[in-house]
Amino acid sequence: MTDSVSPTPGTPTDPADDFTPAQRSRGRALRRAQLPWALGGRVAGLGLTLALGLTPAGAGLISGVGGWFGGSWTAEVLAGAAALVILGQAVRLPFGAGVRRVRARYGLVTQGWSGWAVDALRGLALALALTLPLALGLFALTGRSPEYWWIPAAGAAALLTVALSFLYPLLVEPVFNRFTPMPPGPLRSALLGLAERDGIRVRDVLVADASRRTTALNAYVSGLGATRRIVAYDTLLSTAEPREVELVVAHELGHVKHRDVLTGTVLGAVGAAGVVVLLGGLSGWGPLLSAAGVVDVSDPRALPLLAACAALLGALSGPVQCAVSRRVEARADRHALELTSDAEQFIAMQRRLALVNVSDVDPPRVLELLFATHPSATRRIAAARAWAAAPALDASAVGRRRR
Repeated sequence: MTDSVSPTPGTPTDPADDFTPAQRSRGRALRRAQLPWALGGRVAGLGLTLALGLTPAGAGLISGVGGWFGGSWTAEVLAGAAALVILGQAVRLPFGAGVRRVRARYGLVTQGWSGWAVDALRGLALALALTLPLALGLFALTGRSPEYWWIPAAGAAALLTVALSFLYPLLVEPVFNRFTPMPPGPLRSALLGLAERDGIRVRDVLVADASRRTTALNAYVSGLGATRRIVAYDTLLSTAEPREVELVVAHELGHVKHRDVLTGTVLGAVGAAGVVVLLGGLSGWGPLLSAAGVVDVSDPRALPLLAACAALLGALSGPVQCAVSRRVEARADRHALELTSDAEQFIAMQRRLALVNVSDVDPPRVLELLFATHPSATRRIAAARAWAAAPALDASAVGRRRR
């Protein structure tokens, strides 16, 4: 690799500088093979939700499944919510299987189909455990005040978002992975030293058994306050050099240093409250209620309509969320560089992540804008080279001014 060219920050260098034609081709091939399945799952899930919510079919579904359990208000709410969750999971399941099959061909999957099915059932159980109480609470509010239910519901949505952010590492993460403390040694000391140098308190350094499912590499800092811990995939520890692991963790510490988790939680809470407010406005719109075959939102049969409006709002906001995420990730990259002062190893780490994860290192810009939560590998490498070149350029400018 050569550092003779100093690109503008964020402008990708020629991928040929860092990746061979075969490596670039492999990443593109994986993207092209799995994209129809991934997009198909999104479209199918959204299409089903809209078809049930914007037609009387959803109201009929709620009445039908509620009738199987006695036809009471409670039965309609609980059975209807469960039916929507199960149908949504079912329609997306073949597409998820398609993505898994493609990734397996590229050596990214280590888990068998039985393990994959168990994970799908675990995800379904978690979705039901969260959705059913929420549905009961929601329709308790709409029944009490069909016009102003959204005011307390917005506050509840914000509080729930904050609570889930705090509880996620304690209750959800252990459902899918086993975590063990990283044994004492130079790497654990180095990672704790990075956090200490950054002024960040972490509870522990844990190793996740990601190799049960995948060969992909990753690490993250999870939790808020007393629940914060550094988590490294066992695949990362067994594949990357210790210094590269430090750089991945330094990037994740950047999220904590810049309060990205806290900011994301606050913005998520505000966003959740905003969605509820918008739902409150949409749920009182006569044409929508008529299309859904309900009189007002206090009727449990309006549940598919609310789900459809929420899904549509989420889909429309997706590109904005991705744009914010890419900026946040780029800032965390800069933090890793500033914390370690090691652009060379940062570039090596980005190459390793891209190659092991079989990433498309320079994807079409439209796909990046619509779906990417991280800058592409070439953009991240270019930014690192620009960061490394900046002190030399500043010194050169000072020298010219003195002359």
